[in-house]
Amino acid sequence: MQTLEAFNQALFLMINATPSTPAWHIDLARSIADYVIYLVPLCLIAMWLFGDEGQPETALRACCVTFLALGINQLIGLAWPHPRPFVMGIGHTFLEHAPDPSFPSDHGTIFASIALSLLLGGVRRYGLLIVLSGLAVAWARIFVGVHFPLDMAGAVVVAGVAFLLVAPLWRLAGASVTRGLVALYRKLLAWPIERGWLSL
Repeated sequence: MQTLEAFNQALFLMINATPSTPAWHIDLARSIADYVIYLVPLCLIAMWLFGDEGQPETALRACCVTFLALGINQLIGLAWPHPRPFVMGIGHTFLEHAPDPSFPSDHGTIFASIALSLLLGGVRRYGLLIVLSGLAVAWARIFVGVHFPLDMAGAVVVAGVAFLLVAPLWRLAGASVTRGLVALYRKLLAWPIERGWLSL
């Protein structure tokens, strides 16, 4: 365990920015770390409103996987509250953040959960976009000093576990839940749907 922690810290210090890093580089990383996450709901909304048949169900399943994964993160944080780099006095921090447990990364978990659900659901275009965006966010949050590399690796593992847990339940009830929500959606937004502005 000590060897793994030493590797984690060494890799963090290789990626983490320093006071000599150009300001524009740090500003770019801060923007990526803070704002690229909003791409996730935009993709899911686009899949629901404008996607092909089957995409709304995939988007809904991705949300369920993500919520379960984030719940698992909370349990891990309670059982093993690994401190963030700045709490341990390691490296340099360029983004304000609460000193809550760092492992696994919630940002990384969201991206990993959505990407896994979309790619395995056959929605490759949006899935690849989320993968690339998630990699950028993972790098940025390490670069600005709020996460360790293994926080991101742990997020991928948690996302995989959550996907496997949701899969059998989704086979039993996913289609019926989706049909119910689609029916409600069609009733509430019948006017723009009839004019072809929205799909479904």
